[in-house]
Amino acid sequence: MDKESTWFLAGIFILILGCATNSEAQTVNTQMLSPKQKSIVPISAFTANGDQEKLATAFNEGLDVGLTVNEIKEILVQLYAYAGFPRSLNGINTFMAVMEERQKKGIKDEMGKEASPLPADMNKDEYGARVRAKLGGSDVVPPPSGYQLFVPIIDKFLKEHLFADIFARDTLDYQSRELATISALASMTGTAAQLRFHLGASMNVGLTEAQMKDFISLLNAKVGQKEAKVPTRF
Repeated sequence: MDKESTWFLAGIFILILGCATNSEAQTVNTQMLSPKQKSIVPISAFTANGDQEKLATAFNEGLDVGLTVNEIKEILVQLYAYAGFPRSLNGINTFMAVMEERQKKGIKDEMGKEASPLPADMNKDEYGARVRAKLGGSDVVPPPSGYQLFVPIIDKFLKEHLFADIFARDTLDYQSRELATISALASMTGTAAQLRFHLGASMNVGLTEAQMKDFISLLNAKVGQKEAKVPTRF
């Protein structure tokens, strides 16, 4: 995909998603992704597609621009829910090797904050339902439908584990989590429906038109043309 086509695709995508209802998405912000946000894209993509050599390079680049060790660990935790334990664990092992190599070179990386403990009385079902609704651009939790009714236990796992246990961890903000998620989903096959949801969620948590264009350009440049062809019809 050439530069002109990439920007055209991004423009269509933004026009379709321009009706995002979350108030955070209404904040006027024309800045591009920050260096730290940009570094999340290849880390997540190469974790998802299993390219460990490129992933090691992405880890080094992320640390060099200021991602903390705990932020990268959290990206890998986030991604097990989308790319699976095998890809996440492979990424963790590669990250361990990168850290060992950097330590031998005398590089001191910032560990960063640990996730705060979750409240003991937290109602994970309600919390997760609200988070999922927010990502979908709604202030109201919709009634269950489709797969939620067909296999209720998977809906319980999604609400209580993914959208509560994981999303409630404050090592990463929602924008960083969504960048990691869409980068991973765009780098796998058979995940178009989930990618469509999380592209919308990215804007519902405040990522802007310019930042989404930047995301698509980064995928094209760092990962591949195929991965940058994100779905644009909802």
